[in-house]
Amino acid sequence: MGFLMPKPPAPPVITPPPVADVPKYDDPAVKAAEQEKIRKQEIARKGRRSTILTGTGLTTPADIEKKTLLGG
Repeated sequence: MGFLMPKPPAPPVITPPPVADVPKYDDPAVKAAEQEKIRKQEIARKGRRSTILTGTGLTTPADIEKKTLLGG
């Protein structure tokens, strides 16, 4: 007896939020801020890189040949 059931209320009308001023991607201020952010990240990374002893500046080859105990 579906005709006796009350109808659900209409959903409320949702209005989208107003669009804020979005800066252009080619804006020089945005580019400068992005470059500054990258520069700060590089400075932070430099501190970590300086603590690692084995980096790209290896001067001696790795000792990978080991004698075995089986008479070799």
